[in-house]
Amino acid sequence: MSECRLLILDDDPMVGRTMEFMAEGAGAVARFVSTPSEFFLQVESWGPTHIALDLIMPDMDGVEVMSSLADRGCDAGIIITSGVGERILDAARRAAAGHGLNIVGVLAKPFTAADLWELLTPGETANNTAAPARTRRPKPEITEAHLKAALDARQFSVIYQPKIECGSEKLAGFEALVRWVHPEHGIIGPDRFIPLAESSGLIDTLTEQVLDQALAWLKALPPDSVLDPCSRLRARATDALTMSVNISARTLNDAAFVDRLAARCEALEIHPANLIFELTETSAMDDPVASLDLLTRMRMKGFHLSIDDFGTGFSSMVQLVRLPFSEIKVDKSFVMTAMESRESRTVIRSIVDLGHGLGLRCTAEGVETREALDYVTEVGCDLAQGYFIARPLSGDKAVEWLRDLHPLCV
Repeated sequence: MSECRLLILDDDPMVGRTMEFMAEGAGAVARFVSTPSEFFLQVESWGPTHIALDLIMPDMDGVEVMSSLADRGCDAGIIITSGVGERILDAARRAAAGHGLNIVGVLAKPFTAADLWELLTPGETANNTAAPARTRRPKPEITEAHLKAALDARQFSVIYQPKIECGSEKLAGFEALVRWVHPEHGIIGPDRFIPLAESSGLIDTLTEQVLDQALAWLKALPPDSVLDPCSRLRARATDALTMSVNISARTLNDAAFVDRLAARCEALEIHPANLIFELTETSAMDDPVASLDLLTRMRMKGFHLSIDDFGTGFSSMVQLVRLPFSEIKVDKSFVMTAMESRESRTVIRSIVDLGHGLGLRCTAEGVETREALDYVTEVGCDLAQGYFIARPLSGDKAVEWLRDLHPLCV
């Protein structure tokens, strides 16, 4: 393997030395320490590529250690180890991910050398070389003036992630995702600029630009006769494909939004039923009365509405019933951990049952493996999207993807 430096923090010397021996058997360089003070000295001076961290320690528990690692900007791969129950391990993993740490995996004690090796050597190629570690770019400062200038220069670009029908695996549509293509800093993700756009009152301008690009691309899709007739993904006519677009809760205060949207669709001859507008669970509940007015008008005109990231908020179930959603999206944090977490599988099944009970279509986000796709299909999800199906693609690449025989069809 390329050099793997594993730093082990465990208050039990026998466990720590055993793990050190296991790691060296996989070709890694390993160091064991038993105290947080010595651990942080090694983090700063040695620069480990991986860290194995016990949760239960007397001086400073594992959650406190992970919080401190996040404050230091640590980008090592974190392996959480402990003999505590599965629910606590799963909660610790979510806490670490919430701090922005790179979580490689969880090892419930006792574990085998093979279990550890699998986490230390993922993605190694046949010639036993691993991909080089990515270096972090400093994040550029973004101000309201920067954002306004970028909107004026139309630096925002839309990419498209395919959604398929579970079971048949036929193409159902795409989700439009916005990225800022900065001339100096490259691609900037939406988590960096959407909150600023909302707080500065620029979100409606951004939404208009996203709609302009997404609807024009949808309208310009080639007819079915141009696309690969052998592909199962083409079982749906092009004009039946849907386009999902995220909208902000702030947009729900703009009474004229629905009329402008309807006029856009009429000009492009796009049926409202081809469009799905996604709101996050928490934002949809900010002002239920105002939301109900605008969302009801959207549904009356034929547009579909999706509640995104469901299961991550704390909204009232009564509000979910009151608002006229037609789709519920299972948050990717549950789907991505479904194969390792019984709790995640239980949540997914419950959300699907809830959605179907309310007459909603259910979509699973974050499908990254065949096993995950099979599971969400088994529990009754209607649609799925994620890296196993396809990563988000530029407009041109998405059309190429449509023309090709997709691996899922083999």
